[in-house]
Amino acid sequence: MESHEEDKQKKLEVVKLGVIEATPATFEEFGQVIEASPDGHEFGPYDAQLDLSRGTPRFYIMHLENRPLKFSTITHHAKVTQCLGSIGGHVWYLGVAKPSIVVPVESASDTGKEIARSPHGHFYVPPDVDDVRVFKVNGTKFLKLNIGTWHAGPLFKAGVMDFYNLELSNTNVVDHTTYDFRKRNGLVFLIND
Repeated sequence: MESHEEDKQKKLEVVKLGVIEATPATFEEFGQVIEASPDGHEFGPYDAQLDLSRGTPRFYIMHLENRPLKFSTITHHAKVTQCLGSIGGHVWYLGVAKPSIVVPVESASDTGKEIARSPHGHFYVPPDVDDVRVFKVNGTKFLKLNIGTWHAGPLFKAGVMDFYNLELSNTNVVDHTTYDFRKRNGLVFLIND
């Protein structure tokens, strides 16, 4: 006899996503790809354009295990940009969707789309399945996510990886809104690479 959980798993739709190489041009709608620049180079548009003004910045090494190339939840932060990069320049992946925070709430109703309220107080339009993309990050570069960019990951093929992460000290407590495609849409994304 099959369990209730196994029965639910069978009903899930699997959406296979191809990967896009993360470059400054391909990632522009979601944030920035930051690559090495010569020492002493002046600050400019190719440097991370950060917003850490709403709290105490936190820069730390994030140790992750068993993050296979699939996801069903996606998260955004409404108060901060976030930077992620692999220590050692190993290959990793990030699922993303464009920011969809709405202010004021009335503006979203004009589009006819559903609006939701985050437990943290802001309003947003849930990400659309067709708008989810997956980026592959190679080498010694990092991604700067714009405020509100939906993201799933980092994901990777290796069993264990370490990442540097720049956000606010309380981001994961007071600014962590998650949308669950499994519960809301009955699907899971599988990265095809």
